Amino acid sequence: MKESSLDLILDDHSKLKNGLYLVLKRSADILISGISLLLLWPIFLIVALMIKLDSKGVIIFKQKRIGKNGKSIYIYKFRTMIPNADAVLEKMMKENSDIYREYTINKKLKHDPRVTKIGNFLRKTSLDELPQLLNILIGDMSIVGPRPYLHREIEDMQPYYEEIIKMTPGLTGLWQVSGRNDITFKERCKLDSKYYHSRGIKQDVIIVIKTFAVVFLKKGAR
Repeated sequence: MKESSLDLILDDHSKLKNGLYLVLKRSADILISGISLLLLWPIFLIVALMIKLDSKGVIIFKQKRIGKNGKSIYIYKFRTMIPNADAVLEKMMKENSDIYREYTINKKLKHDPRVTKIGNFLRKTSLDELPQLLNILIGDMSIVGPRPYLHREIEDMQPYYEEIIKMTPGLTGLWQVSGRNDITFKERCKLDSKYYHSRGIKQDVIIVIKTFAVVFLKKGAR
């Protein structure tokens, strides 16, 4: 059956609206990340010094994640864990069934012994995420969107994977303002799916405002 003229008009309107949203979103990403990088460089230096004095290892941690359309990207964070953290996690999961169960369900540990003293502070204040402003500036990430997932999590992301990868990963999103570490991995995927169907300028502004409140109250960031 051929589409009616009304259906075609509505479809064109929807595409135009979505296209305008994406242009405005990308423009805001470039402007905000660029200005932030210029203004926050003293904080970058202070955090780098704190990490260096606290423990051995690199200052900036680079990790491979899933980007838009399933493309592999590298995201940058201030290091908050001890060196060889992945190997230590594997050992912990083999030796402790409770840790294995918690990580399998949440893909995180609420009280992760691998986190350094400074790393704990950086996570609670979300300062560890600051280097991702560079990811935003170059276009691999956005201010608002689903947090970038690991490739090993693809199977657990089902049936939401296809919707999630249609979006550019974000520095903050519904997960951050809805409980973060207090919700399960599957609930996180559902929130990202919800954002996919409701995203827009208004929704993004609300999430950014709520993010400031969450960071200030240090709620859910561990």
